Amino acid sequence: MTDPNTTDLDRALAFAIPERNARGRIVRLGPTLDRVLSAHAYPPAIEALLAEALTLAALIGATLKDASGQLTMQTRTETGVVQLLVCDYRGGEVRGYVQYDADKLAEAPEKPSLFALFGKGYLAITFDLETTGERYQGIVPLDGETLAEAAQSYFLQSEQIPTLIRVGMRKGPDGACVAGGLFLQHLPEGEDGRERLHTKLDHPEWEHVAILGGTIAVDELTDPALPLETVIWRLFNEETNVRIHADIPIVRGCRCDAAYIAGVLAKFPIEERREMADEAGMIVVDCAFCARKFPVAAEEVA
Repeated sequence: MTDPNTTDLDRALAFAIPERNARGRIVRLGPTLDRVLSAHAYPPAIEALLAEALTLAALIGATLKDASGQLTMQTRTETGVVQLLVCDYRGGEVRGYVQYDADKLAEAPEKPSLFALFGKGYLAITFDLETTGERYQGIVPLDGETLAEAAQSYFLQSEQIPTLIRVGMRKGPDGACVAGGLFLQHLPEGEDGRERLHTKLDHPEWEHVAILGGTIAVDELTDPALPLETVIWRLFNEETNVRIHADIPIVRGCRCDAAYIAGVLAKFPIEERREMADEAGMIVVDCAFCARKFPVAAEEVA
């Protein structure tokens, strides 16, 4: 039984099942998710979409060996309700925003499908590894029922790594959101990183792990009273050696502040800064991630 006084939120847990050549991540977001969503006041369908995307960003970003590396997820569409969705993860920090067409959303069903939101859309996943300067990117169609399915296709198609991803979300009576996700991958024997990309697709060890992982329920992913370690144990208690080797706190992170923005603007010649300024001589910079405006005096940037 779980302890009703336990609240297990805003962290990712990394684990491995060496005998099955598998690794995994499990994540559950709570207050961090609410902080991102509350900055935008999105309609329910857009809010649910961003919650799923932020959970995916935390799941996939937590696989980075490079603690200073960044994972970015971005969608593009030609005619869909959602014009742009961007989420990223760096060092345990997540952030994201959505640009959408309110008129098209009003014509969509109350709970629109992925196709209704994006039409002919694409998902790009990019890994930037700061320590080595390497950059990996793959683009896949936004097919399937959920963003999680599209992300799963990315790893299968772009990296040829058998992958299972499950994401769930619920909203409590108080309006607070909780979202959780499970990420499983089969890797070549003895390999627990992401540098080697090719592995056999018909491995019975992987099929066993995927079947067990596929039994996870939304209630388990989103129950704050259920420790993530317990969820892993429930799924893989048949295994003799499940190693938990990283516990990553997840927080809302936006890298913009007045000093940073002033530093960026300082790189522009004074003539260009004056052209950017309003009648009062202020350059107002909007941050789409945190929905804040930063006014900076064009003449005072040093």
